[in-house]
Amino acid sequence: EAAMLRELRRRWRSYKYRFVPWLALNLRRQRRTLRYVPESSQDKIIADEDVFEALLKAFRALFINDFSRQADILALLPEVKRQYLELLTVEQKQSKVNSCSHQGPQVFSPEEVLLNTLGFTVSRDRSSLVSAGTGVFVTKGFVPKGTVVSMYPGTVYRKHEPIFFQSLGNPFIFRCIDGVLIDGNDKGLSRSVYRSCSRRDQIGPFQMSDESWLTATLQNPLAVGQYVNNCSHEKAANVCYQEFDVPGHFPVELKQYLPNIVYSHDIESHLRCVVLVTLRDIKQGEELFSNYYTVVS
Repeated sequence: EAAMLRELRRRWRSYKYRFVPWLALNLRRQRRTLRYVPESSQDKIIADEDVFEALLKAFRALFINDFSRQADILALLPEVKRQYLELLTVEQKQSKVNSCSHQGPQVFSPEEVLLNTLGFTVSRDRSSLVSAGTGVFVTKGFVPKGTVVSMYPGTVYRKHEPIFFQSLGNPFIFRCIDGVLIDGNDKGLSRSVYRSCSRRDQIGPFQMSDESWLTATLQNPLAVGQYVNNCSHEKAANVCYQEFDVPGHFPVELKQYLPNIVYSHDIESHLRCVVLVTLRDIKQGEELFSNYYTVVS
């Protein structure tokens, strides 16, 4: 019983920083337990432009790999189709030169696309921490310092939007600097809310978000950030959360890979995303660890 109580206390200390009812009760009393950053710009490990380019690079590669199934979208975007056909032609020529083969374009798994494009892939597996459950690992390749290595998926709630019932017993709620909340739970009510919002915002063949992070088969392999475990005395943090507002000019055909959706679609604002950026070089086989809250002085 004593051992069980110790384990419960340990898990509570790790998760309470993301548990909304706890945050509400302790907002005034314990400022430092929240993700407090004096200026929003001070949570930037890398520039927003670098985050944007990293996502574009990964998403474009995923789109091209899945090109044969994008016909409905491309039929409505002739200029975009022309641009992608040019890119695809260049890639096919390079592939033939490298492989000396005249076969059709090869289709890779999303994980292979990530490895071929960014030089690494990440996936969920049992954590190296005892009783921590699922963790996230660099399964292949090498990740340099200052790289977007993962994304935190989920429904985005602005201040005062209803999230109380979704938050009960939910360790996957991330609190942004400005009070925006992201519910990264892929089960129960949270799962249903995300799917409902995602399908609500779909416009014809254009999907405004990615639902596949709710399943075992990910369309965007980066969307596993909610399973990154908190650091400990034995395991120092090697990644840091960074908030990123998706700009209005983000390509519409690539929004199908964004693992976030807003709860209320009647408010005009940029979609909030959270990425995880590496604090040091990370080698193949290493697990990702971060802090559930950030204090920047």
